[in-house]
Amino acid sequence: MKKRSCFLFLVLMITLFIGVATAAGGDANDPLISLSYLKNAFSSNVDYSVSQALSDSDKKLFSDADAQWQKILAAAQANVGSEHSAVFQESRLKQNDILSGTTGLQVIVLAGEVKAEFPSGAVVDVTLGKEIPSGSTLSLNHRYLVAEDTTALFTVFSKTAVADYCGTYFLSTSASPDYNAMASALKALTLFRGSDTGFGEGFDLERAPTRVESLVMLIRLLGEEDEALGCTAKHPFRDVDPWAAPYVAYAYQKGYSNGVGADTFGSSMSASVQMYAEFILRALGYSSTAQSDISDALVRAASCGVITAGECAALQSGAFVRADVVYLSYYALEAPVSGQSLALYEKLINDGVFSASVYRRSTALVATQRI
Repeated sequence: MKKRSCFLFLVLMITLFIGVATAAGGDANDPLISLSYLKNAFSSNVDYSVSQALSDSDKKLFSDADAQWQKILAAAQANVGSEHSAVFQESRLKQNDILSGTTGLQVIVLAGEVKAEFPSGAVVDVTLGKEIPSGSTLSLNHRYLVAEDTTALFTVFSKTAVADYCGTYFLSTSASPDYNAMASALKALTLFRGSDTGFGEGFDLERAPTRVESLVMLIRLLGEEDEALGCTAKHPFRDVDPWAAPYVAYAYQKGYSNGVGADTFGSSMSASVQMYAEFILRALGYSSTAQSDISDALVRAASCGVITAGECAALQSGAFVRADVVYLSYYALEAPVSGQSLALYEKLINDGVFSASVYRRSTALVATQRI
């Protein structure tokens, strides 16, 4: 396998250098190769050659080779210098997106995991006043500077990330699931709202969801938020913030959720993927509070057609974060409601939660495929 991997990567590299050697030269503003050639003919030819070379290989091998190609292309595009920002701008990024740049590019990661790679030269952690090794994970809220004669790649390894950057750069986007777009779609549908975090629209997709946040999402997916906000019932819990009190009181009254103790709801406790999958099943009518064992909630969700087998496996590995809440909620809208010949989004349209036109515009924001 090792020899095969080396051979296939060699094919990739040969194709790349042949493409560069035969490309028409650029001008004074584009000294390497024509940017249009790089983005179109060059990229297409290499993509085709890679797919041909790996047609009989396994998915992981293809993914590894494609990742190497994306890094090479991002480095070339960075040197072309296709974009420039004189002031810091903020972007919400997704896994395998690559921000590449040359001397003078500054990067601040506000959320998520981003790693810096550079074959030569240096990247300086200006906050600490020292250089970092290639392959380092950037510390949150530190300012990094690409030093002289350096081309650096900043690759997102978490499901989502938020970064500020300024200077000459190129942003290469991946085909990974776009949790950011899903969050925007759900926000447009009034099903998801950000926090008071001052960046990334307050989506906070990188942190774990709390029990109370998960409960609020259940109530919204049931189309009962207005009823909850108008609830005058009381709850017995001492650990519920004022903003969440109506939701908790409503859910307690309806029997949607109990506390973790006689007078504690566990509002700030992290929610598990099984807990949220169970909430999704209840919203769709496939489960109820009578279901006390939620350990197999993901498996039951897959058997009901709410999630795919691939999603079931993916969600059981790694930490459960708000990006996953967004993912499950977004695709739950397409799932059929138990005992009815309509999907959840159709039920919510019928209930007046949002209109059909708003649903169409919102879902158009998401261009990536499911896991």
